[in-house]
Amino acid sequence: MEAISLIFIITSILIILTPGQDMILVMSRSISQGQKAGVITALGVCFGLLGHTLLATFGLGALLMTSEFLFDLIKLIGASYLIYIGYQLLSSKNPKLTMKDLPKTSYKKMFLQGALTNIMNPKIAIFYFSYLPQFVNSDTNNQALQLLILGLTYAILTFFIKAPIGFISGLLSIWIKSRPSVLSYMNKTSGIVFIVLGLKLASEQKN
Repeated sequence: MEAISLIFIITSILIILTPGQDMILVMSRSISQGQKAGVITALGVCFGLLGHTLLATFGLGALLMTSEFLFDLIKLIGASYLIYIGYQLLSSKNPKLTMKDLPKTSYKKMFLQGALTNIMNPKIAIFYFSYLPQFVNSDTNNQALQLLILGLTYAILTFFIKAPIGFISGLLSIWIKSRPSVLSYMNKTSGIVFIVLGLKLASEQKN
């Protein structure tokens, strides 16, 4: 569909690959309780993102069509947040994954934990608020539908990226922890992506 562009797919993949709370949770579960645990936790994270998608669709779609002042305010807040994330990633010195053993728990609780830790993270809500609108065609009247499709696509991409990572991280845990340069490279690349997105958002005009 028109709402899904190659640029959106590429930037989303780079962002999803950035080590963060969700990635650490998925990898930790896999290392502690096996590959299936990592996949189930990744599925929970995906469902949490679906919640953010609905919030963005039914709230943000209306805000995008309001006053010039609100549009500029939202735009500047979102752009500043994206640039801030990019700066943090670029300036990080020693990226580490602190993957301590987690308490044993059921697969149902793993799923719920993945979903709840994601949906209750306000930073992810702000991220959706600032990221998705950049790929919405403002010349059409179906902006809410576009946001919904973009959010669903992002959530699906998240599962198909983080589930395999969770599956293999138990086997690669020693390799990952002994090579911080891998995480450093990922951080630098993602940092540049965030800053470019922030600058792009700051230059957008309301039609």
